[in-house]
Amino acid sequence: MSLPYAILTALLEKPSSGLELTRRFDRSIGYFWSATHQQIYRELGKLEGEGLIRALPAEQPSRGQKKAYEVLEAGREELARWTAASQDPKPQRDALLLRLRAAAVVGTEGLEADLRRHRELHARQLEMYREIERRDFPPGKGGAEDRLRHLVLRAGIDLETFWTQWLDHAVAEVAGMSEGQGRQE
Repeated sequence: MSLPYAILTALLEKPSSGLELTRRFDRSIGYFWSATHQQIYRELGKLEGEGLIRALPAEQPSRGQKKAYEVLEAGREELARWTAASQDPKPQRDALLLRLRAAAVVGTEGLEADLRRHRELHARQLEMYREIERRDFPPGKGGAEDRLRHLVLRAGIDLETFWTQWLDHAVAEVAGMSEGQGRQE
C-alpha cells in the first residue's frame, strides 16, 4: 500500500498535523493518491509506532491541540528505499469500461448520457490541471523538485486528455448505435 509513502513524502515537504495533511491531500496529493481523514490519522499512528515519524513538541501545552509530525531519519531511509524499488504497473480497473463491455450483451440504454457526464467530469479535471500548470509551473521554472512535481502533473494532464478524447469517440460510437437501432425498428 502506498499511503504511508504518500504521507512520508508530504511530511518531508512540510511537517504537518493530520488535519493539515488531510487538506493537502484534498488540494494536491489527492489528485493521484486519495485518502480519507480517518485513513491519514490511522496511518500517522502506525508510522509513529514504527519509529518513522514523530510528533513535534507542542509550543504550549494545551488540551486538544493538533499534533504536528515530522519524518525521522528512519522514515527518510524507508521512503528512499521504496522510491528506488522496482514496481510492476497495475492493471487498469475502471467500472465504466466494464459497463461498456456489459452493454454489448444487455444494450446501451442510458449509457450515452453517462458517457457525456464522464466526459464533462474529465474535461473539468483537465482544465483544473492546466490551471495548476499555468500557476505553478511557468516556463523557465525548473529546479529538480519542481521538474519532478511537474512530471506528476503532466501525467494527470495527459491522462485527462486521453479520457476526454476517448470519451468523445465513445459518445459518437454509442450515439451511432442508438441511431442505427432506431432505423431498424
